[in-house]
Amino acid sequence: MDSSATPTLVVKVTCGTEALERLNQGLTVAATALASGVEVSLWLTGDAAWMAVPGRAEAVELPHASPFADLRDALLEGGRVTVCGQCAARRELSADDLVPGAQVRGAAAFVEEVMAPGARSLVY
Repeated sequence: MDSSATPTLVVKVTCGTEALERLNQGLTVAATALASGVEVSLWLTGDAAWMAVPGRAEAVELPHASPFADLRDALLEGGRVTVCGQCAARRELSADDLVPGAQVRGAAAFVEEVMAPGARSLVY
């Protein structure tokens, strides 16, 4: 590994509200890494894509967990939030449907991020 590369954590969340704890774990780990000074890229795939739609994260609650919208917004402010292109298309979402700062990108961009020197990836 290139020791001069900036370490990046790429977190891919593959579930939605059908698996609230796993969804929360992915967002929490990403936000915690960001707060610890790590460069973070969050990928929302499958039904996790809905977390990038205004009002959706705000409507989700999990006892003893940070609000989903707060976690998402922290990642938007200091990291990158990407919705999978195919996942967005299957849900009839475009970049205009997402919260400001979230983007839609495809698999090639994901592969590029996880293969970059210094990158680490986690999938939830």
